[in-house]
Amino acid sequence: MQRMKTFITGWFAAVVLALVSMALPAHAQLAVGRDYTVIEPAQGTDDPGRIEVVEFFSYACSHCNEFHPHVSKWASKLPGDVTFKRVPVSFNRPQWANLARLYYALEATGDLAKLDGEVFHALHDKGLRLIDDDSIQEWAVSQGVDAKKFSDAYNSFGVVSKTKRADQMAQNFRIRGVPALAVDGRYLVVGQSVKSTAELLPLTDKIINKVRAERKLKK
Repeated sequence: MQRMKTFITGWFAAVVLALVSMALPAHAQLAVGRDYTVIEPAQGTDDPGRIEVVEFFSYACSHCNEFHPHVSKWASKLPGDVTFKRVPVSFNRPQWANLARLYYALEATGDLAKLDGEVFHALHDKGLRLIDDDSIQEWAVSQGVDAKKFSDAYNSFGVVSKTKRADQMAQNFRIRGVPALAVDGRYLVVGQSVKSTAELLPLTDKIINKVRAERKLKK
């Protein structure tokens, strides 16, 4: 009889615990170290009034290539209080730095929306070696970008400066690998338990909810 009471008591406690866990907000189930790390010191964002999500990536990264269609679709459906920006990083690799300049040059010429995915496709599906200024210029022109317009942008002070700032930003955010997502300049998505890069996005949604809840408490 005593064993039966112990079993029932233990079973009841487990059920109650499970129900309580289900009732908790999604962000309350997050764990530091497993799901996210705290960025110290916290970094500023472009629009403090909204929750900023930053994707650090490189066109040369195979995981970023796999992640790109998922994060693009996700970003297109974000609510109005969330902003999304992408930051190409180099980790001091010359080819990656040139590809970061390609990203900002296409942004400057107005061709990024059309050719963003095509850069990934050229590198990872076609196997093109976009490794230096000449090969990158040749590819951009082959995609219909005006040669002079692209060359002026690619070599401009503004694009070179943005590329350097992107690497500095990655350093400030303690980025060690890509793709990486940071939320509100305060949390870096870790996702130790995820099985694919796509699963980082539902986790990011939970962290966004966590930030919302924290902002409400401050009001």
